[in-house]
Amino acid sequence: MTTPDERRHLFISHHHKDDSLVDKFTSLLGGKGWDVRNSSIRARPANADRLKYGLIKDAVLKRLLRMKVSWASTVVVLIGDQTHNRPWVNWEIDQAHAQGKRIVGVFEQGGKDADIPSSLEKYASAIVGWNAASIQRAIDGSENLFESSNGSPRQPVNSSARISC
Repeated sequence: MTTPDERRHLFISHHHKDDSLVDKFTSLLGGKGWDVRNSSIRARPANADRLKYGLIKDAVLKRLLRMKVSWASTVVVLIGDQTHNRPWVNWEIDQAHAQGKRIVGVFEQGGKDADIPSSLEKYASAIVGWNAASIQRAIDGSENLFESSNGSPRQPVNSSARISC
């Protein structure tokens, strides 16, 4: 039985063509003892067609996504080749920031340094490679790591100039 300390309520923002990556991600963390509860939208084939053809109003999607982001303690953004081009990914990140959520970027497994969504550039708490320990520390906030896809250190994307008086 899973204890509340092992359960993580996440909203996993991703390009919907990367739905299978969400399963790999939750399995990776599940193998390390975490019970990941994902509130993101995963479109079934019928709903995917409705989304693709614009049959669901943006206002309805925004209301649903706001509720799902609100439920999560952390928003994880899976970074793949096309993630940075997805307007809904940036909207979800902006919403997470507006709600004061921790925002963690994770490069896809075996991924190269893909372009980072512009909102993630602004608001990321951490960005890490596909490594369970790094991901867990980033989600829990024990370390605000900024890594490249291979796990090597990189500059924080949202660093601001610090002035000493």
